[in-house]
Amino acid sequence: MPAVVFQPSRLQLFVAGVLALCATPVAFGAPYLWLLYLVPLGFAAWVVLTRTTVDADAVTIRSVRGRRRVPWSEISSLRLAGKGRVRAVLNDGAELPLPAVGVRDLPQLAAASGGRLPDPAGD
Repeated sequence: MPAVVFQPSRLQLFVAGVLALCATPVAFGAPYLWLLYLVPLGFAAWVVLTRTTVDADAVTIRSVRGRRRVPWSEISSLRLAGKGRVRAVLNDGAELPLPAVGVRDLPQLAAASGGRLPDPAGD
């Protein structure tokens, strides 16, 4: 099975554009207020760079700060965190957030794992 990529909706880039547009009247009101543009720019970078890629060999997490590849042998289970977030629990007890993966994505995540995770839907 090919790798499955979970990423934030690209529609959120529209939100970044609206933020930039709304910051424009204020940004040129005083010196250094143009730095307000860094907020929508940072949000847009987060939307474009953040993703979780799952294949039969490993889980790869990519964020603004970097990239980490974790083989399935190092993942003991998944934990459901608040607001529908999913975290991978590693063998040493540490937890690794899976960006852009929600509870509704668990069946697709289980299928992409190559049988290493049980399908929560029970099918």
